[in-house]
Amino acid sequence: MSIQDQFNRPLRDLRISVTDRCNFRCPYCMPAAVFGERYQFLPKPQLLSFEEITRLTRIILRLGAVKLRLTGGEPLLRQDIETLVAMLAALEGVEDLAMTTNAYLLPQKIDALKAAGLKRLTISLDTLDDEIFRQMNGGRAGVAKVLAGIEAAEAAGFTPLKINAVVQRGVNDHTLVALARFFKERGHILRFIEYMDVGNKNGWKLDQVLPSAALVERISAELPLEPAAGNYFGEVAQRYRYADGDGEIGVISSVTQPFCGACTRMRLSPEGDMVTCLFATEGISLRDPLRAGAHDDELEAIIRGIWRARSDRYSELRSSLTPDGRDRRKKVEMYHIGG
Repeated sequence: MSIQDQFNRPLRDLRISVTDRCNFRCPYCMPAAVFGERYQFLPKPQLLSFEEITRLTRIILRLGAVKLRLTGGEPLLRQDIETLVAMLAALEGVEDLAMTTNAYLLPQKIDALKAAGLKRLTISLDTLDDEIFRQMNGGRAGVAKVLAGIEAAEAAGFTPLKINAVVQRGVNDHTLVALARFFKERGHILRFIEYMDVGNKNGWKLDQVLPSAALVERISAELPLEPAAGNYFGEVAQRYRYADGDGEIGVISSVTQPFCGACTRMRLSPEGDMVTCLFATEGISLRDPLRAGAHDDELEAIIRGIWRARSDRYSELRSSLTPDGRDRRKKVEMYHIGG
């Protein structure tokens, strides 16, 4: 039975963060100055087991979710992640099962993921400029490692891929036309994401946001674009197709063109907190009642109650919070709930 929140938004998408660890240190997500060698990530006993994730997902599917996405941190750092993929793929009601990854470990994992039932992949790559890319991932990898992961995904049949690029004015925005041309030629869907104020550790400043409208104009001057209709209710990306009919891009404009009114996403953190907004101040634990012996019906009632009370619309309210658009409240970090 599908449920709706305070703004009549249905539950359709579940994003499952399987780990808070990552092998990159992107400044907009896990800046190295904060997440150094001594940073204490969640100990294994606090993480949801694959069986616990699967049990909660089965309940959430009963409430209307049909699309699942595995995130992190970096999900491929979770040992035997393909086992979880197989468990989730076998659940009744799953219409789509995807993963977002930095692709560093993809070549050695891709065949197992495909065999387990993963349907789609989204790969993060912010630029083709190796120096800038290293700057944007904390010096952890060059572009070649990601491209090798992309090639492995192509060979395994994951086409078209979605490629996510975070746009920071003055950092990588001058390289993005080249990125668009590269993936247009390869038949993949590039999605540009406005630099967002998720969490409190990434030093977000409004003047580093390049509005998606300006980016689309910049790309269209080189590779003409025209607006395209959305694929489904709740789609976060605005779509543009190339005028020559050869491919498309998307822009995710959480800062300049909020889409809260159509948000159908629930997030499950690595330690089992249910989070109802990317910009939430906190989540509500499902792990605690689960491990205390709650039955499925009791867990369902908790989830139903949280979603029905949901009234999040942070992106629509952002500009009214402070003169510079920043919200000083403590918020859940992006690396913890997978963007």
